[in-house]
Amino acid sequence: MKNLFLFLVLMIAPCSLTFAQDKTETVTDIDGNVYKTVTIGTQTWMAENLKVTKYTNGDPIPNITDGNKWRQQVNDGAYCWYNNDISYKDTYGALYNWYAVDQQRPDRRLAPVGWHVASKEEWQILIDYLGGNDIAGGKLKETGTAHWTLLNEGATNESGFTAMPCGIRFIGIGTYYTDMGVVGWWWTSTKYSLFKSFYVLTSNGVAKASISEINPCNGFAVRCIKD
Repeated sequence: MKNLFLFLVLMIAPCSLTFAQDKTETVTDIDGNVYKTVTIGTQTWMAENLKVTKYTNGDPIPNITDGNKWRQQVNDGAYCWYNNDISYKDTYGALYNWYAVDQQRPDRRLAPVGWHVASKEEWQILIDYLGGNDIAGGKLKETGTAHWTLLNEGATNESGFTAMPCGIRFIGIGTYYTDMGVVGWWWTSTKYSLFKSFYVLTSNGVAKASISEINPCNGFAVRCIKD
């Protein structure tokens, strides 16, 4: 009878497991931070934002707290914690300028060995796998309002990606932190032009995920994908 019950449960359960949180595989960066991973389709992603403070060769990434110095850090990497507050580290990870992400410098890789910062094309593969730009954001976002504010529209996190509203260090008229709890921003490794690089965005107000381009001096979160 017990076996029959199990058989019936399996028969009525969804016949395809499209997303799988990896219970055993983790990845560790050069600082010793350990990250959960998740397999989504043919890709394996970190299920957390990067928080490393050194490149894989051991060189420190400059931690720049001053806004004016941050915007002047052109063509060289930098990182910070949101509001310069390290208590955000474990939940939201670090914010990096795009120059820290730039994978054209093999001597200074940001991702752990065997991993890399996801390209625009790899992000688009993920978004397409999750149903396209109009709904993929909801499948990426952590559910509830413990971290996302307001209604967190469309959030299911059925992918296991657990996108967090990490905010941004924004370069505009001034340099300031904004959008914590409202928007998640992630760099891609793909450069758009001399003055712009691609990023991915999802927000609490919509289920969408979009890819656009922006000044590489902005500070965004980073997700890595397995080679």
